[in-house]
This record gives sequence, structure tokens and C-alpha cells, in this order.
Amino acid sequence: FDSAARDAQNRALGKRGEERVFFSEQARLKTEAREDLARKVRWVSEELGDGAGYDILSFDGTGKERLIEVKTTVGSQMTPFFLTENERLLSTERPANFRLARLYDFNRSPRAFELEPPLDHAVVLRPTTYRASFRH
Repeated sequence: FDSAARDAQNRALGKRGEERVFFSEQARLKTEAREDLARKVRWVSEELGDGAGYDILSFDGTGKERLIEVKTTVGSQMTPFFLTENERLLSTERPANFRLARLYDFNRSPRAFELEPPLDHAVVLRPTTYRASFRH
């Protein structure tokens, strides 16, 4: 088992999913005759790295921000995925703006749906890691 290779594959899969959502958001806004907003869509995780709590900054047709966290798997729509505490917190702090784009069956026949907060109405959230720091 090569954990580094698996991590690299997962990062590449995640990046491909984010790219798909990025271009999809631009296309949606152009279809809605909002070229101005389509030009403002940003791939935040690509530009600034992970840490904002979302991957794509987009907009709805009225100009309201959509903070989209993308979760991509090659399995079915029921395949578990990981959510960071930062992403979970953003979903509770800005529920009107936060959306989770769930892409699945990505390598064969990509499909997607969106989840809106509160996320725990649709998924079971369980902590899986802890940050350990030394006592002073």
C-alpha cells in the first residue's frame, strides 16, 4: 500500500472535480445572461490553497455569493467523503451562501447534486481526526 500515491490520486481527483464545477458555474451564469458574474467566478482553492472553507466562489443570478465546497469520488452517490472542520464551520456560519457540490461516479459517468446547510440533515457527520498539540 502506497499512501503517498493514494493521496496524490485523491488530490488529482479533487482538482478535476473542482475544475468541472468552476467551468459549470461560469456556463450556468452565461446561460442566465450574467456574463458579468461569470467573469467573477473564482477557483479559490487553486488560487489561494485549501483553507478558505470552500473551493469555488460563484454567484446566483441575482449576484448573491455561492461558496461551493466540492467533494468528488469515483464511487456511488452514497460513498462517504471527508469534510474538514473549517468547511463544516463555514456551512454553519454562512448557511445562505454555502453549498456542497457532491460529484460521484466521476471516472465513468459523472453526476452531481448539491447539499445546502444544515448539512447534518442530509449526512451523518463524525469526527475522524484530532489535532494534537503539546501542553506548555
